This record gives sequence, structure tokens and C-alpha cells, in this order.
Amino acid sequence: MEPPVRLASTGTIIHGVSVGEVLGVSTLAEARLIAGENGLGRIVQRLNVMEVPDVLAWVKPHELLLTTGYPLRNTPQSLGRLVADLDERGLAALAIKLGRYVDELPAEMVEQADRLGFPLILLPNDVGFDDILNQVLTDILNRQAAVLARAEEAHRALVQVVLAGGGLNEVTEGVAGLLDVAVAAVDGGGRVLATAGPSDHVAALRESIGREGPAVGAVRVAAGGRGRELASVPVVAGGHHHGRIVAYSPAGCIRDSDVGILERAATVAALVVTRQEAVNAVESKYRADFLRDVLTGRAGSADRVTARARAFGWDLERPVTVLVAELDPDGDERSAQDRLVACWTAAMRRHDPRGAVAGFSHEVVAVVDAEVDAARVAKDAASAFADTPPATFSTGTSRPSPGVGTLPEAYAQALKAARVGRQLHGAGAVAHFDQLGVYRLLSLVNDTDELHAFVRETMGPLATDDDAENADLRRTLQVLLETNLNVAETARRLHFHYNTLRYRIGKLERMLGNFTDDPHLRLNLTLALHVLRMRGI
Repeated sequence: MEPPVRLASTGTIIHGVSVGEVLGVSTLAEARLIAGENGLGRIVQRLNVMEVPDVLAWVKPHELLLTTGYPLRNTPQSLGRLVADLDERGLAALAIKLGRYVDELPAEMVEQADRLGFPLILLPNDVGFDDILNQVLTDILNRQAAVLARAEEAHRALVQVVLAGGGLNEVTEGVAGLLDVAVAAVDGGGRVLATAGPSDHVAALRESIGREGPAVGAVRVAAGGRGRELASVPVVAGGHHHGRIVAYSPAGCIRDSDVGILERAATVAALVVTRQEAVNAVESKYRADFLRDVLTGRAGSADRVTARARAFGWDLERPVTVLVAELDPDGDERSAQDRLVACWTAAMRRHDPRGAVAGFSHEVVAVVDAEVDAARVAKDAASAFADTPPATFSTGTSRPSPGVGTLPEAYAQALKAARVGRQLHGAGAVAHFDQLGVYRLLSLVNDTDELHAFVRETMGPLATDDDAENADLRRTLQVLLETNLNVAETARRLHFHYNTLRYRIGKLERMLGNFTDDPHLRLNLTLALHVLRMRGI
């Protein structure tokens, strides 16, 4: 069934009345429905009179077609095809006067009308077409005027919400008052942001939204076609879907004209959301600028920093840990950065509401209570971020910072941990500054050519993978050095026979030198193996 309200590109609402309502006008009091009862909900937007044989070329959708059967008087066999032709062109119904030109309708025509749900109406002989045209068109125009007046009232009320600086609470309250229904504003993740209406109806609406989840809900029609029980329209701004406005009426009285008001409310909600995003963007910039100054030691005295941090809801007087989440290369940086900030903000809200979090150009920095499990915070943020691949980020954690004065040092530690962790473990790495060890020193060497030369000179032929056995031999050497040349322990770890390992040691010494007796060579080999582990060098 076509909706009775259509939003044209110009914003004009074209309204109509149902076939069932047409049968209720006084001039059709004696009219009788012959067939097509299932189509009484079809919408009549215009009327037409068929008194020419080629009327199909002139009919339009949503028309009530009136006829005396005059064009069909000589070809009654064409009546059987007429219903299908009219239904295919989207007409609402056919009203006919019998007895003058056509005595009765063929059984085939009646059966087809019932099958298609296309209403056939028998008109009283004493009612003129002009009376029907005048009364039905008057009803349509009156309905149109009422809908426009109601829409204008809604428009003024909703615009006033925006002008008064109202938010989603005021939007939902306004719609609930206009439509006398329960209304909810839902974000893109299915979270209810604001509700209005009778409490029991709101509870039922929340339950329905919970079942549907974040997807835009379908529209349910109440029994008997009286109206909708649940209607949902999207909130779209700047090409992005921000959620939806949902209305609920247990009596099923949400009409199609009400959906037009919901669409206006969704437009106002989009303005509210856009305005709030602009405000949040400005606030986020202030927070980020302040936190950057704190972490670089440019924010002033400890008392000034503490006072300003308290204004943002942050507690920097307690011992804290600094975490840096840095986007890994090869992702859509702009959109990924926005999602990264959102995921870390949500994770901090759950674990430490008084902690500081802000997004910089390529990273997110969080300052969390030292008593909070920083690894758990990072894991929660990573889990949320993983829902929208393919971007990843690496996380570094500092040592605990006892006060504001040491935050710059803690920030540097976290940043170093994130970057060295990525070199060691690849994208998505999580590293603590205390776990970096000698890699901290190696990461300070900016001349990567010198590091490559050191590896080649120290490892000789084992520096490359030209031979398939080289990686296996390097693994044997690494375990030997880790166990301080304990042959039995190395054999156990590598699952080698003792004699096999003795043979490998001999081969390694022929390639690298007598490292079992030279502690300086062992140190150089250990450093070379560490360099090989660092990616991007």
C-alpha cells in the first residue's frame, strides 16, 4: 500500500483519504462495496471520470475512477482485463453505476478484484458524479489543509527548540506533546539518548529499541490498518547517520502525517547533534591543547595545572600513569583518529572517570590513576577499535608519575614505549617502558646504515636469510646467549639432542668466531640479534 503522505523534493506534502473514508461521505451513503475489501486502505488523492474507451492513457496513480460503463457497453468482455490494468497503474478504486449501459459485472472481474485487493464500488443511480467529485475533493483539500496546518505548528514548535538552545530532551518532549505518543532519540549504536511520553509507554519503547539494536527499526502497522504502532526515521547530518527518532503508540494511532512530523523532528535533531559536535570539537581542542602543554612542561606551576585540570574534571594531583596510543601506518588516518579518540574516551569513562584523555594529531594520550590496571584500559579501547578495521594502533605505558612535575618525563616514556614496541612486535603492539631494556638505547641510534653495518660485521653470513638454515641457526645462537651458554638447558628448550647442539655450536663458531670464550663477542652478538628484531631498521 502506498503511503498517504509523500514528501516531495520541494517539501510539499501530498495527502489523500483512504477508499474506506471515501465510502463514508454522505453522497456515497448508499454505495456498496462489491469486491476488493482488502484494498480499503488504498489512498485517493484525485478523482477521474471514465467515459472514453482509451481512458487507460489518461489515468494516474491514487485516482478514484468513476464510470457508468458507457465506454464498455459494446465490449463487456474487456471488463475482465480492466481491473488488472487499473491496478497495474496504481489506481485506488473503481466506482461504477450499473443498469444503464452495463447490467452486471463479470464474475471474473469480481474475483480478480478480490485477489488483487482492488476495491470495486457500486454507486447509487440517483447520485451525480459532480456531487461525488465535489464532496470527495473537498474532503481531500480539507485534510490537506489540516495536515499542512499541523505540520506548520510542528515546524514552529521544533524551530523554537533550536532557537532556544534546546537539546534532544526538548526535541523528544516537543514531538511527544504534538503526537501524544512516546518518543525516543537513539544514537547510531542503539543507545537511548532522550525519551518523552507516558512512563509505561516509554518503557515499552525502550524494550522495543533494545530488541532491534542499533539498526533503524522497521515500521509496524497496527491491526485493522488504523495506523502505526512503531515508527522510526533516521537522523542524518553531513552525510553521516547519527541515530534515529522513534515513536511508539500501543493503540496504533501513528498516522502517515505523523511520520512527516517525525521527519521534521529528525531534521531538528540533526541540527542539535551537529551543534553539539561543534561544541564538543571546540572543548576537545581546549582539552588537547592544555594536556599537550602539561605533558611538555609549558602549562605553568603545579597549582595552576591542578586548578585547570579540575575544571576539565581531571585529577592530576594523585600518582598517575601515562598511556600513549599511536596509530600504526597505512590506515585512513583522519577517520581512524576520530574513532581512536572515541574508543579511548569511552574506555577511560569506564575505568577512571577522573582521568585525562585527549587526541593529538597522530595519537591519543591518557593519564590514568596509577592504581588502575593500565593494560586493561588499553585492551578495552583496542577491543572497541577492532570493531571497525583495518586500522590498528600501538600502545605505550610509562612508569608511575608521582606528580604534575614528572608528567613530561612519563609522557616521553610512554611515547618511546609505543614506538619501540611497534618496532619489536609490529602493528598493534602493547609495551611498557620498563620492558624495553636495551632496545631503548638502540632506538636512539638514528643512523640505521650504521646499525646495518654493525649487524653485517658481527653476524657475518648469518645477518641475512640467503641460506634457509640461517634463521634456525640464529635462533640457536639466541637461546645459547639467553642461557649463558648452558648447553643442556639450550638443548631442552630447542628440543635438540645434546650432540646435535654441540655440532651446531661448532658450526656457529666457524661462522662467527670463538664466542664461547670471548665475552665481548657474545655482547656484540647479543646486540646484533636485538637490532635484527627491531622492525623498520
